Amino acid sequence: MLSNIKSSSRSVGGCVPNTAIDIMKIDDTMSISVCGMVGDDDNGKYVVEQMKGYGINTSGVRISGELPTSYSDVMSVESNGVRTFFHDRGANRIFAASDINVDSLNCRIFHIGYILLLDELDRDNAKYGTNMAELLAKVQAKGIKTSIDVVSDTSERFRQKVVPALKYCNYAIMNETEGAGVSGLTLRNDDGSINAENIKKTLEMFIEYGVDDVAVIHCPEGGFALEKNGNFAAVPSLRLSSDYIKGSVGAGDAFCAACLYCLYKDIDIKTMLEIASCAAACNLSASDSISGMKPISQILKMNKEMKRRNF
Repeated sequence: MLSNIKSSSRSVGGCVPNTAIDIMKIDDTMSISVCGMVGDDDNGKYVVEQMKGYGINTSGVRISGELPTSYSDVMSVESNGVRTFFHDRGANRIFAASDINVDSLNCRIFHIGYILLLDELDRDNAKYGTNMAELLAKVQAKGIKTSIDVVSDTSERFRQKVVPALKYCNYAIMNETEGAGVSGLTLRNDDGSINAENIKKTLEMFIEYGVDDVAVIHCPEGGFALEKNGNFAAVPSLRLSSDYIKGSVGAGDAFCAACLYCLYKDIDIKTMLEIASCAAACNLSASDSISGMKPISQILKMNKEMKRRNF
């Protein structure tokens, strides 16, 4: 059936630019460096220039002369913000561990994504399970905290590629679909409501699989976090009117960016979830991935003034 496109625009997207730019918009005093691979094309130049404009160090971005810059056509439904992605992996198909100079890394947190979209890093590895897991192990060996991001996938391949990486993660932040893909548990009840008990069990499995510091699961209803020491927190989402939501593209990255910011700042996990839910709400106010994000001062004001849902 025919569906009419009412408007179109171009924006950065994906783990690297979304997370990096969101963190810089939250706090422009942060020092962020990125690595990855783009094509030798207008989209590649656009992505790099956008990140540079926010003061992000892009010297680690490689350029492929063979493949185009990865891109997605994202179709967002105006009435409810639901979106569908048509994705071309482009140069991400050949981006490999050898494209990251681990010895030169000088950071406290190394965040990488997405598992299941980086073919070379998703390849099987006899010793570590996957090449991604080996890369994370090498980064951890330098004393750097590691964090992963993944794409939602309901196939068995999801567990095969994600679980080996968890062994070498300090932080794992996923949505409820991805969390269920790891644990095999049903995270929603028959009536569609969140099953908080199974979410906590899933987070416990994250820790059992090797996550060394904090595991997080988020969903439209709220966020849940578990520290390795057993400290657990759950925070409902903000109450938002239907006309507030302009799109949900990048909402997960916005939540993740705020979590990483709080982890970097050693903020407790309950406050982290509050800030992350506000950051996700900021994202929902714009149709693209980054325009809605606000500085930490405004996010803290939202957290103080806006009401929250009930689980």
